[in-house]
Amino acid sequence: MSRIGRNPIKVSAAVKVSFENGIVTVTGPLGTLTQAIENSKINVVIEGDVVTVTRSAETKEVKAAHGLYRALIQNMVTGVEKGYAKNLILSGVGYKAVAQGDKIVLSVGYSHTIDVVPPAGIKLEIVSPTEIAVKGIDKVVVGQVAADIKAIRKPEPYHGYGIRYKDETILRKEGKTAGK
Repeated sequence: MSRIGRNPIKVSAAVKVSFENGIVTVTGPLGTLTQAIENSKINVVIEGDVVTVTRSAETKEVKAAHGLYRALIQNMVTGVEKGYAKNLILSGVGYKAVAQGDKIVLSVGYSHTIDVVPPAGIKLEIVSPTEIAVKGIDKVVVGQVAADIKAIRKPEPYHGYGIRYKDETILRKEGKTAGK
């Protein structure tokens, strides 16, 4: 069996998991997430507080889908129980973020400001003028919104100016040296 797919998923009392008509629904204190199981050879078994993902075939595609769907369900359970967050750092002279209602306005070295409007289910928080927290219950959407914000101004390797993840290190290059 798949090493990831065979692991059972522990579910706390605050989270409810159901599987009907090929759709897994996970409900918890932070919200509800759904995932369609598009491979008919993958089955989800719910027994008490343990969720197990099984497969009925041994082909390469089914084995890959087995681990994938188990990981997606685990991420859904964690998301509705604890949520996910990614922090971004704005580093550069004059770089800052300002909250305006539910959107944020970025000043990141362009001649104009950039408005970032979060999709439904995502909350953008300004931790400090140079730090943004992207929070939500869906791990994929949180990561995508953080990546989209980072793509507004990618970090450059000479001074490190740009938007980066809080735990990311930028490999710095040495600038030109003075000639003779």
